[in-house]
Amino acid sequence: MSSAFMVRGKFVDIENRKIFPVEILVSEGKIVNLNQVSSAPNRYIFPGFIDSHVHIESSLLIPSEFARLATLHGTVATVSDPHEIANVCGLEGVEFMIKNGNQTPFKFFFGAPSCVPATSFETAGAVIDSDAIATLLKRNDIHYLAEMMNWPGVLSGDEEVKKKIAWAKKLNKPVDGHAPGLTGVNAEKYIKAGMSTDHECVYLEEARHKAKLGMKIAIREGSAAKNFDALIDLLDEYPDQIMFCSDDKHPDSLLEGHINQLAARAVRKGKDLFQVLRACCITPVKHYNLDVGLLKPNDAADFIVVEDLINFNVLETYISGELVAKEGNTKISPVTCSPINNFNTNKVKAKDFELIHEGGKAKVIQALDSQLITSTLMTEVPSLDGKVVPDLEKDILKIAVINRYQPNSKPAVALVKNFGLQNGAIGSSVAHDSHNIIVVGTSDEQMARAANLIIENKGGLSVVNLRESFVLGLKIAGLMSDADGFVVAKDYIDIDIKAKELGCTLLSPYMTLSFMALLVIPQIKLSDKGLFDCDFFMFTNVFGQEKGI
Repeated sequence: MSSAFMVRGKFVDIENRKIFPVEILVSEGKIVNLNQVSSAPNRYIFPGFIDSHVHIESSLLIPSEFARLATLHGTVATVSDPHEIANVCGLEGVEFMIKNGNQTPFKFFFGAPSCVPATSFETAGAVIDSDAIATLLKRNDIHYLAEMMNWPGVLSGDEEVKKKIAWAKKLNKPVDGHAPGLTGVNAEKYIKAGMSTDHECVYLEEARHKAKLGMKIAIREGSAAKNFDALIDLLDEYPDQIMFCSDDKHPDSLLEGHINQLAARAVRKGKDLFQVLRACCITPVKHYNLDVGLLKPNDAADFIVVEDLINFNVLETYISGELVAKEGNTKISPVTCSPINNFNTNKVKAKDFELIHEGGKAKVIQALDSQLITSTLMTEVPSLDGKVVPDLEKDILKIAVINRYQPNSKPAVALVKNFGLQNGAIGSSVAHDSHNIIVVGTSDEQMARAANLIIENKGGLSVVNLRESFVLGLKIAGLMSDADGFVVAKDYIDIDIKAKELGCTLLSPYMTLSFMALLVIPQIKLSDKGLFDCDFFMFTNVFGQEKGI
């Protein structure tokens, strides 16, 4: 525990809407007192930033490395859903995240993953039923029921879903929602069932409707889903119900900034400073009842010092009185860990990616840059010897998902638009939510090469062109690297550049790719079992009629 020390600057009293010079005495990790003084250095002190909904795994970093990068930007805590590793490794994965995170000063507040597997229409590596949820929620280090993505189950009264929600209510722990596009009476029914937040709003009217019904809205700006600009005006209308989150953030963008960037953008848009900081620093603490200090006497000394209240350049970050980051340098030591994984599949061949042309128009997944949602394109596609071939001029490529948990599984193959590749392929074992292998490419041969690189490494991101191949290994559950976070960020930047050299024009190719298998986000996606219509929750065919459930 830290010894006594003094911090001087201008205190931003968010709740009382004042700014004044102070001397803050810290001792044994707590705030002893805040004394107003006549003058102080021209720097600003306020409670640390909080990411109100994030999957740490999406940073490709273990929690301890995530902490080393996030604290550079003034983040002192996260509301973290270990849903990704839980879908791969079950309860062992949740335990891994908690144990690793606990070896740092950073405050990780993990939830109980409510949807493992996310749906019954894909193959996951584990199942967490209502009994396991009860066991998790009874733990003091599990703080909420994580996003209830199965909104159809909530509306239909699914017994397992009801039991999970009931346990959270019984133990007085919040329930996170997840209902993209849900409005009207269905949204009202969903919220009345106990959902208290939603981070999936894409449109202002949708978010406004949910806020009016009492929901907290977490405005999301991650590496793929970017909803800040569409939703930020809601802060003017419901200032006490807004939080900020990243949801999924790759290491390169985490290296650049975190919640501090959203604070700066909001202020630049003319939003009220104190309302912005309330959303960043206070509302998550109060909503989730987090053990994070708010700069009051006897609070944990969790606070930051910034250069100004425009750019929010972070000078110092303190957690429980410990200086964890200073002027762009981390003070948190790396943590070693024992890898866990769940990977059991054979290598694939080019012929495994063949797709028979059945005649007529094909359903094509249209990826949308900076969004998790997709749209559906019905169009003619070329063929050769009765088999579909990519149409590079129209930017229509093949996409495939391979079951990583069972050997000798046949890949599910479909078509996708807007990846822009002109040669080669990219692949990933990060494929929400079951994290099977997903690849997109310009030929069956290149797709097989990209997939086999991942299989050889038991997880990773891959890119291949006509001559070369590259892989960023992710040996922790096929989701995370245990390497130094700054090195992983550099390696990710390198492989991202290589993907874009193939012609990809997406802002974040690998993040967008990972969501092409996410069946709980409309409109059309691909699982290891086939093409899936997310609006009607049923399989569909690339050609012809629906498959049915």
